[in-house]
Amino acid sequence: MAEDNSQAVQQIDFMLKKISDNNTVPRNIRKCADDALTDLHKGKGTAAVRASNAISRLEDVSVDPNCPVHVRTQIYRIVSLLETIRD
Repeated sequence: MAEDNSQAVQQIDFMLKKISDNNTVPRNIRKCADDALTDLHKGKGTAAVRASNAISRLEDVSVDPNCPVHVRTQIYRIVSLLETIRD
């Protein structure tokens, strides 16, 4: 990823790990956070494509009725940061 994106990626990594390590968050949402992190770092395509894949995954889980409100807010923040990633 480009140097411009490094700070955003660090924030995204921290926030996704925080969600995936929180045992009070439903399992499917924690798995989604892990999968989004994998998409971002090990996915195929350019940085923008990998970010787009992670956004898609996170948006799907953000509408889950079992998603706690504070986690939903974090997901929206992560999506906002992911949208800033460019090649």
